[in-house]
Amino acid sequence: MADPAMSVTPYWELTFDADGDPDTGRRDRLLTEVVARGVRDLVVFSHGWNSDRSGATRLYSHFFAPFPELAPAAKLGYVGVVWPSMRFSDEPIPDFPRAVAAELPPRPVLDKDTRHALLETFPGRATVIDRLARLLDQQPREETELEEFGRLVRLLVEIVPPGPQALFGADTLAEGVPQDEPAFLAGSTATVCEEFAQAIADLEAPDGARGFTIPDPWDGAHELLRQGTYYAMKRRAGTVGERGLGRVIGQLAERAPGVRVHLVGHSFGGRLVSFALRGLPEGVHTVKSVTLLQGAFSHYAFATRLPHDSRAGGVLQGQQNRVDGPLVCCYSSHDSALGTLYPLASRMAGDAQGVAEFGIGQVLGAKWGAMGHDGVQAVPGTPSLKLADALRRLPTKGCVNVDAAAVVRRGGPPSGAHSDIVHRELAQLVLAAGRVH
Repeated sequence: MADPAMSVTPYWELTFDADGDPDTGRRDRLLTEVVARGVRDLVVFSHGWNSDRSGATRLYSHFFAPFPELAPAAKLGYVGVVWPSMRFSDEPIPDFPRAVAAELPPRPVLDKDTRHALLETFPGRATVIDRLARLLDQQPREETELEEFGRLVRLLVEIVPPGPQALFGADTLAEGVPQDEPAFLAGSTATVCEEFAQAIADLEAPDGARGFTIPDPWDGAHELLRQGTYYAMKRRAGTVGERGLGRVIGQLAERAPGVRVHLVGHSFGGRLVSFALRGLPEGVHTVKSVTLLQGAFSHYAFATRLPHDSRAGGVLQGQQNRVDGPLVCCYSSHDSALGTLYPLASRMAGDAQGVAEFGIGQVLGAKWGAMGHDGVQAVPGTPSLKLADALRRLPTKGCVNVDAAAVVRRGGPPSGAHSDIVHRELAQLVLAAGRVH
């Protein structure tokens, strides 16, 4: 029988703290039981931004549900990775029973669920979070108050964190040049908030009405807090992947070398499972597939050479070669979080010129794009397939881009279809990538 909260069995949970250290009891249970349960193929799924364990469990249960029917002869096991991330409560997730967004006060007020999630995700920062909430509630008109808001966001997310997370903060290039430092948290907070507010207004405007709304910079302040939080989660995902999940996969390979591992990651979870490749011990070849669902990290992460800087490569250059099978990257044009807000924040991170000068359309195709918007870039030989074609015939090695917009299409602003990933077709794609029948 499956766990009452889970649609499939056998299912194990791997829990990591912010530094990538595992809950040893849960880890040891997996290592001990996976062979005894006769598992041949182990699907390991990592959530992205998420409020709590129950939200992660619901996602895993929904996503895994079709697997037994799709591969009835396979000896499958399932793992859900739980790590300290968070989701802003005004981002509804398709197919989840609670329509959170309908119950919330209008932006930019910080609702109680999001405030609670911030307190859980950033322990010891209650005073800072209270002050941020008051400023969003009061929306003072003085520019000095916006600058104070920016200072508090920087303090909340700790630009240079202590401990192991400091090693994984930025997508560092091969030459050691930071690719993705959060410079949008430096400089003029008022200017950044105005640009974020305009981008959100354009996302929410009816067709043909973009650019005609004068947005409130405090809407942009709410987005600045969201993006600052996501920067911290992005940094944390790399830590947990490399120091945590990669090591556990290595331990599993020692204990059960015949178990084939299939990594799946949504959003920052895509970054987490990709960094797990970098954390694999030498000689481990048990990872047979990786599937990235709307990956929220640089589309140049696996590049050997960057188009705009031939001296440098991506933070994960060549790591796809650690996979004994394909690395499949799903993307969708309906993902507003990655199509507009991610490149906007990333451009601000590396360039003093903002979106207002370049225009949203140009930002979308610029060097600051995300995996989940247009797939893996600058890796020679990477094919791009429609989802239906990929399900008929999928390459067995290397990076593969799959346009999943046919199913990843539902969701309102600001994130669009970013979380619309619970689809039978995507479950089929994971099994196809792993050659599981």
